[in-house]
Amino acid sequence: MTSCCSTSNNSPAKTKRYTCPINGQLYNGVSTTTMLHHINQPWEWQHKDQGYYFCDDSDCDVVYFGEDDSIILKSSLRLEVSLEKNNNTALICFCFGVSKEASQFKKVKDFVIKCTKEKTCACSIRNPSGRCCLKDFN
Repeated sequence: MTSCCSTSNNSPAKTKRYTCPINGQLYNGVSTTTMLHHINQPWEWQHKDQGYYFCDDSDCDVVYFGEDDSIILKSSLRLEVSLEKNNNTALICFCFGVSKEASQFKKVKDFVIKCTKEKTCACSIRNPSGRCCLKDFN
């Protein structure tokens, strides 16, 4: 279950991890396809041939950043991405709209696991991080 969704032809980041220009922490790469599905008015975004990364620091206003230190702020996304650890209404499964609170229920977790095994999830696009959500379930 480590790789729940196919990411072929998804323009992976050039370097696996890169430092956020605002908080100085290392973060994982994210595909441009994932970003395009989350950015408000993606036709306005100036994509460059470089790696892009997902910052999951709830105290940082940055969500995505490039190797050239370009940034995309939380306010530039279509949907609110709550990265706060104590927000129980925040989504952890963007494929099926599961909140942290709902993830506590075995039935919900079993459903998401089943869908992941059947490859009916869309984590690589729907999750702003581009990664599978199962690690976020308790």
